[in-house]
Amino acid sequence: MCGIVGYVGNRQSLEVLIGGLRRLEYRGYDSAGVAVIGEDGRLSTHKKAGKLNVLTEELATSPIADGATGIGHTRWATHGGPTDGNAHPHLGDDGKLALIHNGIIENFAVLKEELLAEGYTFSSETDTEVAAVMLGREYRSAGDLTEAFRRLVGRLHGAFTLLAVHQDQPGVVVGARRNSPLVLGLGDGENFLGSDVAAFVEHTRRAVAIGQDQIVTIRPDSIEVTDFQGNPVETEPFEIAWDASAAEKGGWSSFMAKEISEEPEAIANTLRGRLVDGAVQLPELDGVGEVLADADRVLILACGTAAYAGTLGKYALEKWAGLPVDVELSHEFRYRDPVIGKKTVVVSISQSGETMDTLMAVKYAREQGATTLSICNTQGATIARESHAALYTHAGPEVAVASTKAFVAQVTALYLLALHLAAARGTLTPDQIRENLDELAGIPDKLRTVLEAGPEIRELARGMSDTRSVLFLGRHVGYPIALEGALKLKELAYIHAEGFAAGELKHGPIALIEPGQRVFVIVPSPRVSTSLHPKVVSNIQEIRARGAHVIAIAEQGDVAVLPFAEDVLRIPLAAPLFEPLLAVAPLQIFAMELAAAKGLDVDQPRNLAKSVTVE
Repeated sequence: MCGIVGYVGNRQSLEVLIGGLRRLEYRGYDSAGVAVIGEDGRLSTHKKAGKLNVLTEELATSPIADGATGIGHTRWATHGGPTDGNAHPHLGDDGKLALIHNGIIENFAVLKEELLAEGYTFSSETDTEVAAVMLGREYRSAGDLTEAFRRLVGRLHGAFTLLAVHQDQPGVVVGARRNSPLVLGLGDGENFLGSDVAAFVEHTRRAVAIGQDQIVTIRPDSIEVTDFQGNPVETEPFEIAWDASAAEKGGWSSFMAKEISEEPEAIANTLRGRLVDGAVQLPELDGVGEVLADADRVLILACGTAAYAGTLGKYALEKWAGLPVDVELSHEFRYRDPVIGKKTVVVSISQSGETMDTLMAVKYAREQGATTLSICNTQGATIARESHAALYTHAGPEVAVASTKAFVAQVTALYLLALHLAAARGTLTPDQIRENLDELAGIPDKLRTVLEAGPEIRELARGMSDTRSVLFLGRHVGYPIALEGALKLKELAYIHAEGFAAGELKHGPIALIEPGQRVFVIVPSPRVSTSLHPKVVSNIQEIRARGAHVIAIAEQGDVAVLPFAEDVLRIPLAAPLFEPLLAVAPLQIFAMELAAAKGLDVDQPRNLAKSVTVE
């Protein structure tokens, strides 16, 4: 969850650290802190509860000595509340060593008892301070920070990325990684570490993903990567596909507003180079092509928004590729003894590629003999490297914590996979595949027309700023969009919101309908969903008869909904499976605008973090 950054080089490190933390704050914003080895050779730290600007204001009024070696941290609280004392960095070796941490150390209590018995004291409630104190103890014995790390990590259980500096070794930052992301940035006379490439993309676009159970030592002019036993590890640098400007607001009121506006581009970029002469080309799947063609079942693993994208992928894979598909919440999957056959293909979906629940589920699936394929948006991500093959979306950096453009890119990638499998399995003719690809390629332009309705949706949201409950209804592909619309409202506006399959209403949930209850209904096209459309209109009549206020998401030209809906938001005509890529945008905008009308932070909702790197 947390954001970490480390630097050694020829600059004053505070500027690098604060800049990196600003781009990483979406990973956690309960507190922030920095540790720097100053030009006087002494270690200085400063940390504050609250968002990063609280720390920067403190540093402006109470500056610390700057230097060319430092680490910085922005926290999502796990062990201990968001207080100054629990903020990172934590200290060891009588204040000469500073350590920051992303993850959870599961055996911290046992280790803490051991240290207490030796006379060590603690000033925080965190598991991280236990690691810092223990690392300090090992440093005094080893006399070298890298060797001290090697001794420490062998004692730790759980998920962690650790970064540390020691004032006796200026010009050195050491990091260790297990089940939590760490990326190395390669500079000229300087090097960087971060939990995400966003930490250093302003300074370099050359990066290395640090692997599982590896330790990295950076100096201004050298890097060293070993496994936990000290054996050298070969590294494979990659080029970051976007620059720092892509992670800036660029004049938008929020990152979310900017990212919703980028959805047409996210879809187009995910398609780019993959549609060739009316066919799908996915060379990244060549290594598992025979397995995919011979699969007898697909299992999709994801959490939250990605799971709703996965449900849309299920509909496409079953319709086009003729495969049975199940969608599982990653955090439930491996705890119920699931049945996985040798011909099961497991598709995992994660924007960051670091979602811990999904990562552990993927590892379990591999252990059971499944072929694993990941869909993610982040180069060098752990889930992609743990999978047999990876299909990257190209949505660009998504900074707002609640996902928007990554969702439509994930759906696009799943549709490409479904059509790719349809071709390999012969379940669609080339003409049918071409027809669907043409439809998919036309979605970005149609989506741009949907986004033009932003001001209309803003007015609707402002008129509902005191609303305490909103329901969302949909059928078929409208159902996962109803779930996603409800999730966005919960994430951003902190009000009760629920999504239902519209046909389920009369089996219980209709008891929630009372006069004035606001209900969004995703209405399928009357021209291409001739059997579903009248059923959804009937569902609208059922709730209207009980006093509901209906907001319909309906196709342009659908006049049948007009007598039964107080508000209608229009989307262009599209084939059923492509409607969700258009219908989701009004719901995203509505949630964003309602949160803004309530004066809430759209980009950094309370209690949430962008990358969920703990189970």
